[in-house]
Amino acid sequence: MNIDAGQTVLLTGASGGLGTHLTRAFAKTGAKLALVAYPGDELITLRDEVRRAGGTAIALARDLRLSEERQEVVAEVRKEFGATDILVNNAGIEFTSPYDVLSEQNIVDVLRVNLEATMIMSWLVLPEMLRRGKGHIVNMSSLAGKANPALQEPYAASKAGLIGFTYSLRASYRSAGVSASAIVPGFVETGIYTRLKERSGLAAPKLLGTSSPEKVVAAVIRAVQRDLPEVIINPIPVRPLLALCALLPRVGERALAMTGGHDFFRRVFQASRRGQETRKTTETTVAK
Repeated sequence: MNIDAGQTVLLTGASGGLGTHLTRAFAKTGAKLALVAYPGDELITLRDEVRRAGGTAIALARDLRLSEERQEVVAEVRKEFGATDILVNNAGIEFTSPYDVLSEQNIVDVLRVNLEATMIMSWLVLPEMLRRGKGHIVNMSSLAGKANPALQEPYAASKAGLIGFTYSLRASYRSAGVSASAIVPGFVETGIYTRLKERSGLAAPKLLGTSSPEKVVAAVIRAVQRDLPEVIINPIPVRPLLALCALLPRVGERALAMTGGHDFFRRVFQASRRGQETRKTTETTVAK
């Protein structure tokens, strides 16, 4: 599907991290942008940046955990721009923590934002895409959905679900002119990874490396234009390792552990816990 001037792109998770890079890339195509984020502190600034450059954009600060706010987003986009041509489900959250330490609300929030919101937003725009016989849905997954790192159970489950959801959408609707793509990046030098790095002082394992946000954005554009089912973005090829996991799960499990991914998230959690203990000690000292 071509990305042409005048098309409407609905982008969730638009402000901060990868969303900012995606916004700028789609703005260059001349598309009309509906930018969604929560709480959306940087959303107005981003919208104004697009407008100053001659583009068209609206900003919608909405909590995609809530059913009524998902519906409000689609209704507002339809009112301002008409039907959505391209939906990019980029909003996502994660908690690096042992599963038994998470609260039930933590688990529910990850699933609601990463998986449920993606599925419902897609469901909401799908009828208008089918009526016009065209449309593309981009689901931002993660290598976590294939490599299943330690201390990332809700996140890994949600991202794996997105991949399955994408392939089912393609099987159901490609013949009707509507398709979908899953984008599967590893560690990206923005967003969630940079926040983890800042909190812990730790860098991604050398055997996995990091990718620039520009590479991920280019993959999103390419996936839409070429109707690709899935794009993995990682500086070191990981498909052979993932194939090994599928063919020989026990051997693949050991190989994945050797990449250092599990240890990275364990160390991030430990560093975060030490930081929390330090802050508590400092606060207690100040209070005294």
